[in-house]
Amino acid sequence: MKIAIATRDFTTVSGHVGNASQWLLYELGEHHSSQLLPAPQRIELTRDQHFHVFEDDRPHPLDGVDIIVAASAGDGFIRHMKKRRTEVLLTGESDPTLALTRIMAGEALHDPRFDASTVLCKVRDLFSRF
Repeated sequence: MKIAIATRDFTTVSGHVGNASQWLLYELGEHHSSQLLPAPQRIELTRDQHFHVFEDDRPHPLDGVDIIVAASAGDGFIRHMKKRRTEVLLTGESDPTLALTRIMAGEALHDPRFDASTVLCKVRDLFSRF
């Protein structure tokens, strides 16, 4: 299983997934609950790889991810990722490691914080290709 967490400076869960540049990618295929979490791969997306502008016309560094974790995302993004067989989980948890630990333990994530940018996403989703 691959889990990608949108971050700010690789330390805090990002406020909005569509504009996130820094990601922590956890490869958990061989992970057992009794083990420490593996170190994540740090992924830095270029501007044209941000999900708000990416056209799905070439491979993406986050292809094949099973779960994306972020603090906020628009409905269009969530629908688009579902078509790509990726589940989007939103959380108010600011620590990426704590969010991942909760997911791995089967616990519920903290509810997302209010993010004013989601209002813009709702308007954008009206005209979205997704």
